[in-house]
Amino acid sequence: MKKEHLLVIRFSAMGDVAMVVPVVYSLARQYPDIRITVLSRAFAQPLFEGLAPNVGFMAADLKHEYKGIKGLNALYRRLAAKQFTAVADLHNVLRSEYLRMRFQLGHYRVAHINKHRKGRRRITATNHKQLVQQPTSFQNYVDVFAKLGYPVEMHFRSIFGDGKGNITQLPADMQHDGALRIGIAPFAAHEGKTYPPQLMHQVVEQLIESHPDIRIYLFGRGEQEEHYFGQWCEQHPQCISINSHLTSLRQELILMSHLSVMVSMDSSNMHLASLTATPVVSIWGATHPYAGFMGWGQSVENAVQMPLDCRPCSIYGQKPCMRGDWACLHGIAPETIVEKIEHILSNPK
Repeated sequence: MKKEHLLVIRFSAMGDVAMVVPVVYSLARQYPDIRITVLSRAFAQPLFEGLAPNVGFMAADLKHEYKGIKGLNALYRRLAAKQFTAVADLHNVLRSEYLRMRFQLGHYRVAHINKHRKGRRRITATNHKQLVQQPTSFQNYVDVFAKLGYPVEMHFRSIFGDGKGNITQLPADMQHDGALRIGIAPFAAHEGKTYPPQLMHQVVEQLIESHPDIRIYLFGRGEQEEHYFGQWCEQHPQCISINSHLTSLRQELILMSHLSVMVSMDSSNMHLASLTATPVVSIWGATHPYAGFMGWGQSVENAVQMPLDCRPCSIYGQKPCMRGDWACLHGIAPETIVEKIEHILSNPK
């Protein structure tokens, strides 16, 4: 009998792919006799390395090697040669739809994600908003595997199991300083999900005032990060930009596992920290946890958000502010964020 070999497709951004990890882990542990191959972009490979003995990873460069219809046909031929028995499309966009169609023509068992777009439109409506919790991304992924005949019970704590990452893989000065470690990831892909840097700087200053020996690790790579992190690190020796010290996603995950708390937007770093069982104080502006994107194992009690009638106005945070003032972010006092952080520090799990 042919051994079951499941193809799992999820491209997209880091945060979306990170949310696949708890589900694939649970699936792999529950069905150790099936092979699972995750198809994604190359940056996601560290998330699945060593996840389970029956989980493999395959990278696909959709911008160059597999660009356009010709490229997708070449990718399909490469995939078909691996003799999959079922295909789980966890993305459901044009590229994955095309691959799905090719597999369906080949009489494969195929299932795809339901994104519950109607429900999401209701919670972001300008008028007659219906603020109702939508199924989480984790549940949506689980539903796809159930359609393929693999019902999944979720059993995931951390990519490092019941412990933490190997801290000896970090630079020596990050290993045994004994200081309180807090991570801050102050930026996101869209303005509607980014807390004003000037206000976040006040959060940093208040934390340093309360904990003079603290180590604040600043996460994120980009022009804004480089600009503000440089300023903050120059003003506060307690601040350390990971860009200057860490060279891989794996190292970032290891460091996250040793943090007492991570402060993040509704962004990829919330999800990455969640994969290491680190509590996250998440800050929500134009978006809302009810859309289904809260980090794995995170509590809504640690989410910071303004009670505005216009929220949420966007699922992904890319829309312009209808008020023009981003009150959902500018209205959050730094003290509110610090209070959430201190509560977690005072009540460790």
